Amino acid sequence: MASFNERSQTNLYTCHPDLIRLFTRVVEQFDCTVICGHRAEDAQQLAYLAKNSKLQWPDSKHNKLPSLAADVIAYPIQWGNYKLNYTFGGYVKGVASALDIKIRWGGDWDSDWDLEDQSFNDLVHFEVLEV
Repeated sequence: MASFNERSQTNLYTCHPDLIRLFTRVVEQFDCTVICGHRAEDAQQLAYLAKNSKLQWPDSKHNKLPSLAADVIAYPIQWGNYKLNYTFGGYVKGVASALDIKIRWGGDWDSDWDLEDQSFNDLVHFEVLEV
């Protein structure tokens, strides 16, 4: 069984309790790393300028505390392995459903299971939907 390293734990613990619960369960069966949870203003602006985010500070779900979003990827990291990254996204959505956690994934923003209708793919982005 996989577990998070210290950096992933630190990043995850900046997130909403539902994201912590979700990814604690996910990592038990699908090794992954938490790239970021909460983003401070400077980090958000850098993500925006690098075109890794469409939103500037303070409009991202990453900018809340606790963060309503986490960037998580299968480990070992393979950015260009789209099959793995889509598989991981589907797995996370399945675990979230089993735990009754409402999320949105950056590979299927409108949650219609049509992966071809996205104008911005952010395959590592998962956000808890506000209730």
